[in-house]
Amino acid sequence: MHTPHKSQFGQIQAASFRPSFAWRNPHLQTIVPKFFIKSPNCIMRTERITTPDNDFLDLAWSVPDSPKAMVVLFHGLEGSSESHYIKHLIISLNNAGFGAVLMHFRGCSGEPNLRPKAYHSGATFDPEFIIPIIKQRYAALPLLAVGFSLGGNMLMKLMANYSHLPIDGSVSVSAPLNLAASSEAINKGFARVYQRHLMRSMKANIIKKMHLVDMSNDLLVSNHDIHKMTRFRQFDDHITSVLHGYKDADDYYTKCSALPDLHKIQKPTLIIHAADDPFMNDKVIPTQTQINSNIAYELSQYGGHVGFLTGLSARDKLWLPPRITDFVSELTC
Repeated sequence: MHTPHKSQFGQIQAASFRPSFAWRNPHLQTIVPKFFIKSPNCIMRTERITTPDNDFLDLAWSVPDSPKAMVVLFHGLEGSSESHYIKHLIISLNNAGFGAVLMHFRGCSGEPNLRPKAYHSGATFDPEFIIPIIKQRYAALPLLAVGFSLGGNMLMKLMANYSHLPIDGSVSVSAPLNLAASSEAINKGFARVYQRHLMRSMKANIIKKMHLVDMSNDLLVSNHDIHKMTRFRQFDDHITSVLHGYKDADDYYTKCSALPDLHKIQKPTLIIHAADDPFMNDKVIPTQTQINSNIAYELSQYGGHVGFLTGLSARDKLWLPPRITDFVSELTC
């Protein structure tokens, strides 16, 4: 029987996640939930909204009758409504009576966006626009937000610097809170496999977009240059930073890392991280002085990157969906 876990604010504490011995490998934790656990059938209603700069955002809604609260979700790098962690969480939230809506970052809903800029780890401009719209539709309900990986870092920047937004609480999972450290970590050892996988998708998407959107005044790289890129830092140096107004990758990493801003968060926030996350190293873990009384930081020894798999034989195989749903219940019920 699932026992809800009460959050401890203002401190860094061990997470309640306890995998069986066979599942303490960070790469199994990262890979198995994505490729070997069937995602639930999740029926979502899609909606397209035009942005102030004449681009578009695609939302995916899953709202039960008479929801108790609404939760806006932000996926990770190259993620979407099809991401396994999004589907599992939406089902968990719906089963508990909560509505959910995923905001696809630009270019992540299966169709290239219309403007040169897209999204990145600190791209708060689209959530700033879309959150008031969601709140207006469900004005009487609490509104919370959950971000995974890149979306988790972005959400922490949003919570720290845009406290006027009508978000009552938030959750960040496996977020690269120190972007330079994460870029360094994913370029070492087996983690380079993940980098190669993500880079393949990122490069294909930007090349596809360059054929549809005139980016000649924005980018100084050719298709050949992009094909040769193998590391996140190269992509961020020549594409991400250039398209979004940063001097280079270092400027982007410095200005968009959420770690230095955590102390400014004013709403109840749960941050979940695994110490063995292969996408990161210990430089992403805050010290006690970097958090405040509004933050419950839960650090697990195991869990990989957006994994937290208890074991294939366990009844509740995935620890994250119920943990996040418990936190939403804790704040709203």
